[in-house]
Amino acid sequence: MIGEIKEECGVFGVYSKTSKDQLAYMIDVGISALQHRGEESCGIAINRDGLITYRKDLGLVSKVFPKHEIEALPEGKMGIGHVRYSTTGEAKKENAQPMVIRHKKGNLAVVHNGNLTNAYELRKELEEKGAIFSTTTDTEVICYIIVQERLKAKSIEEAVQNAMKRLKGSYALLIMSSTKLIAVRDPHGFKPLCIGQTENRTVFASESCALDVTGAEFIRDVNPGEIVVMTNNQMTSIQTSKNAPKGLCSFEYIYFSRPDSVLDGISVHKFREDAGRCLAKQALVEADIVAGVPDSGLDAALGYSKESGIHYDMAFTKSKYIGRTFIQNAQDKRSALVGLKLNPIKQVVNGKRIILIDDSIVRGTTITKIIAVLRRAGAKEVHLRIASPAFIDVCYFGTDIDNKETLVMNNRTVEEVRQLVGADSLEYLSLDSLKEITKDCHIKNLCTGCFTGKYPVEVPKEINKNSFEEIEL
Repeated sequence: MIGEIKEECGVFGVYSKTSKDQLAYMIDVGISALQHRGEESCGIAINRDGLITYRKDLGLVSKVFPKHEIEALPEGKMGIGHVRYSTTGEAKKENAQPMVIRHKKGNLAVVHNGNLTNAYELRKELEEKGAIFSTTTDTEVICYIIVQERLKAKSIEEAVQNAMKRLKGSYALLIMSSTKLIAVRDPHGFKPLCIGQTENRTVFASESCALDVTGAEFIRDVNPGEIVVMTNNQMTSIQTSKNAPKGLCSFEYIYFSRPDSVLDGISVHKFREDAGRCLAKQALVEADIVAGVPDSGLDAALGYSKESGIHYDMAFTKSKYIGRTFIQNAQDKRSALVGLKLNPIKQVVNGKRIILIDDSIVRGTTITKIIAVLRRAGAKEVHLRIASPAFIDVCYFGTDIDNKETLVMNNRTVEEVRQLVGADSLEYLSLDSLKEITKDCHIKNLCTGCFTGKYPVEVPKEINKNSFEEIEL
């Protein structure tokens, strides 16, 4: 799904048993494995004897951290890294993470994946008390709240616990103080966060794939509402908000995460393949081949093929050297990059009836171009199958879908969308099928608000996420 969905960030952190460990290389590899979660900016911060050294900038990890930049970072006891796509705050260097703050009781570095629903209100409250902000992100709001609480609390973990009472929305945080590395997951578990270990290091990551590539063994997920503290080479846990309604973002399984990741005990690949199987049961059609839109449509296409018995084939070849087109600011640039990134294999599609599987349709512009590309390559029929229910509402928790009017299903029927995108037929995964998949995968709770308009928690009446620049100082 190119040019359609935007997600926020990926976080990665390491705590070492030794005080002078070369952590920058491991963090570089970790955030590279999470690059799919954000291609806008990235950063690394290292704590050596309480002094935090950091480097961050706009661009991909490979651009911001060539070998000489990694070597320039110091050895240390702990470190954190981040990749970002902005859903709150502009695309500029100042908004890149980690956010590093020096305050009365020490140093603090924070990386964040998620979206605060009350960031606007909190920022106004802080500014009225004299706070001066240097960014337009909700992450800086989180930093201020933690520091504010730290000035009153006996420890950084107590300050974090008190701060959580004031934060609403989704957040997976890594917080590095002078002596501690702290992992936090919001009480509802909207965003994933897991723990791994090597012989001498404890590792935290947004997805388990980042543990795999760094040689860390998966231990467990951070629980919703849990604060995990690493200090003095020991791990301790504080569990808060046990009774809060739970709801991991369904799009973590449908699109955001890598297929080799396991989130809350569930394989992303299996979830997507099961979605394809359900689509085949629900919306079978006669065709010659089943093909997926790379990359997140491939697993569902495989499942559809297995269930239907229709031959699975590759309709496209994908360029490995062009980033996700959603990071392009102009629509004409995104449109041009669609053709550069996906090129049809004419020998496969010419004269064929194709069942094309994609993970979702949001605005509809990209899938329209993809179908047109298949037509030009000689496809006889294109039957579009979507491995998720239709988007009908906004997301408040970190997916950049904040306006119902931009959704292709807004005030349109499925038939009208089919005509708009140029498919011979169109079917979405039904809500009943989604429930069947979650049951089969033993998933207890998912947030499906963008499909149903019903959310696990109360949502704000209006979205102010782009309003930070409009606040009068």
